[in-house]
Amino acid sequence: MATGRGRLLQLYWRGLQALRLPPGGVGAATGPDGEAAGPAGFRERRSGGGEGPDAEGRGAGGCRRAPRGCSALLHGKGPGARSASRAVLNQCARRGKHCEQRPKDRLVSLERMPPEILLKIFSYLDAVTLLCTGCVNRRFYHLANDNFIWFRIYTTAFSPKRCNWKVNSAEKTAVSMKSLSVEDKEAGYWKKEFITKQRASVKAVLAQVLQPVNPDTGLPVKTKEALSFSFSRISGLCWVIILKAKNGQEYVMEHTDVSVHDSSVTILWYGKNWPQLAMLAALDLCGVTPVFMDRSKAPSKNGPRWHSLIAKYNLSNLTESTMIGWDSLIRIFCLHPGLLVGLWKREEELAFVMANLHFHHLVEKSTLGSATVPYELPPHTPLLDDHPEYGLHGYQLHVDMHSGGIFYLCGTFRNLFTKKGSIENGYVKLVVIRFKNNTEHLPLIGKFGLSWRTDVFDGCIKRTLSTW
Repeated sequence: MATGRGRLLQLYWRGLQALRLPPGGVGAATGPDGEAAGPAGFRERRSGGGEGPDAEGRGAGGCRRAPRGCSALLHGKGPGARSASRAVLNQCARRGKHCEQRPKDRLVSLERMPPEILLKIFSYLDAVTLLCTGCVNRRFYHLANDNFIWFRIYTTAFSPKRCNWKVNSAEKTAVSMKSLSVEDKEAGYWKKEFITKQRASVKAVLAQVLQPVNPDTGLPVKTKEALSFSFSRISGLCWVIILKAKNGQEYVMEHTDVSVHDSSVTILWYGKNWPQLAMLAALDLCGVTPVFMDRSKAPSKNGPRWHSLIAKYNLSNLTESTMIGWDSLIRIFCLHPGLLVGLWKREEELAFVMANLHFHHLVEKSTLGSATVPYELPPHTPLLDDHPEYGLHGYQLHVDMHSGGIFYLCGTFRNLFTKKGSIENGYVKLVVIRFKNNTEHLPLIGKFGLSWRTDVFDGCIKRTLSTW
């Protein structure tokens, strides 16, 4: 109790000092020397030639004693004095607590540091951390573009490794002249050069994996090796959808599940944090890879990543004309190319998004495009095999029909041929199963339907429109 009371009186005394009240409190009488008279029953202790308590308000034995002003307030008589004392004491307590708080202008933060110190701190960061630091605010962005820092990172990463220990004078002069030219470049020049060279090294690795290419199919000869590299932890390839709202806001959704089949990849997005469909205008499908590949550790999703646009979709096309099926819970819409959108029947909100991507140039589309411009397919001229008797011949067709991990039909048809007139828009028409020829008919395995899944429900749609 004594400790708490002394603490309270200390706060009152500091409040009085902040208010600059007379030592005797409100309405205190002054003595003959102009000092406030103390309350009855209290006497000041005098020793040596000094007066009463010391400058810190300490009494006998070094214990902190209440100031005279607070004592007068505490021992005042009458209802008016008590109400006035209570008001002043409350105000004193508030002022005392305020005096104990640390001023905000004394707080130390990175934003208040001078640019020279921040640049010194940034010079110890690696490329990934420096890029992330530039995303904090505008000031950090400009400081993180410093050419001297990025020039050091660039030369460290891409400088030629020499076997000898000595550097001749010509090389020293070339390095010094190159360092002097750093100031002449615009801010962020060496940052762009470093990222460009990193992307070039990634493309070079992919080019080695994707070569050679089959002239008939346009697919890499070593398709499985290319895909195993792309889906491995080294490259960190994944897919995202970017939901674009009408007000310009964007929502990035990471894929939830990926299924790899013989000739395609099925990607699924679902969750509980979908934005409202009425707010959305478009959807972008992008492949995502880390900007910097590090074979020694798994890629991080928090680091800088490269977006490669694959396809753009207009969500206003989710109408009756694009609906392909429904069940008791959802309705499914098909958007070209290869995107299925599921909407809850009751709320008319997004339930899931499913994309089916063919292997044809999938790695290039997912890695070599940009966030706004998709990868441009190279011109492909197939070998001319127009035979006067058999026409276009020697083709092979692989059919892979599946849904939700269930394969309904998987077969390969070889030695196919057709006439030259069957080519339309770069595609050739091949008929492998004729409706009137029962010998060519193939049975479907299991109950045919379109399987779907979310984090709460799953199902299989068997009722589809005739246009599907």
